Amino acid sequence: SYKNGQWRTPGEVIGREVDFVAGKGTYSWHHKVVASVVGLQHIIPPSPDAADQRPTVEVRRQEEQGAVPEPGVVVTAKIRKVQPRMAVADVLCVGTRAVRENFRGIVRQQDVRSTEIDKVDMHTSFRSGDIIRAEVLSLGDARAYYLSTAKNELGVVSATSDAGVAMVPINWQEMQCPVTLQKEFRKVAKVC
Repeated sequence: SYKNGQWRTPGEVIGREVDFVAGKGTYSWHHKVVASVVGLQHIIPPSPDAADQRPTVEVRRQEEQGAVPEPGVVVTAKIRKVQPRMAVADVLCVGTRAVRENFRGIVRQQDVRSTEIDKVDMHTSFRSGDIIRAEVLSLGDARAYYLSTAKNELGVVSATSDAGVAMVPINWQEMQCPVTLQKEFRKVAKVC
């Protein structure tokens, strides 16, 4: 009964406190280790030099299925590469839920912002490694979802400077390194 991958539900007694250390998703109650979430049981052996040689038991939450992007939903994505007419990104979250599978997103030049579309320069809007918030426009082709950052609240939410420091937005089109004070262009998300 003490094997990995066994489903547990809140309130279910997993074992005795003398046999296990209560880890994430569990708690100790009356000398017993009890599940506090729905999920799969994982037993982690102690390190050989640990003073406490009891294994730790965790119950890790499992979503019924991973989140999937769909049109109209806001996603969080990481820019993988920037090309002259589009930026390619990996979708990390749909709303507030992490994705399990790999979903590719494309922000086309015409979907970066809502004004002066013909003047959009992809290389001053995004850089590789930027974290963006974008709306899913459509399923696109078989390889990627089409994403838009045209609304004010969409765009780059996190960027790292050449100095390796998190940059601070200073207006809707620039971010600045707080250490070197160097400014870089971005399509900045207006965070409310």
